[in-house]
Amino acid sequence: MKLGAPIPVFRSFDETKAKEFYCGFLGFKVDFEHRFAADLPLYFQVSRDGVAIHLTEHHGDVTPGGAVRIEIDDIEALHAELTSKQYKFARPGIEDQPWGYREVSVTDPFGNRVTFGQDKVV
Repeated sequence: MKLGAPIPVFRSFDETKAKEFYCGFLGFKVDFEHRFAADLPLYFQVSRDGVAIHLTEHHGDVTPGGAVRIEIDDIEALHAELTSKQYKFARPGIEDQPWGYREVSVTDPFGNRVTFGQDKVV
């Protein structure tokens, strides 16, 4: 038996804003979308480099304000990529944590936080 990587599920309230943030800004791509009917809430998955996140408009699935940490091997490259996009709602910096970790943290339009982190190179 082998366990797979966990997949966080975040609350979303607006499909357009979610895709602008996760796809346009963070560089994820949409893998699938599901609605039970055209006038019902959307549930979809975005992914990048083997990391998947599910986003749901269903009020009973999860509450807003979730968080996920994603390990990365080049925090400087990610920071440069995000900065170059000049996203109107986020201009994250790199934070050096006292426990020897560097991170870039962003909050989506629905209050969910995505933190990318890398151990400091000594």
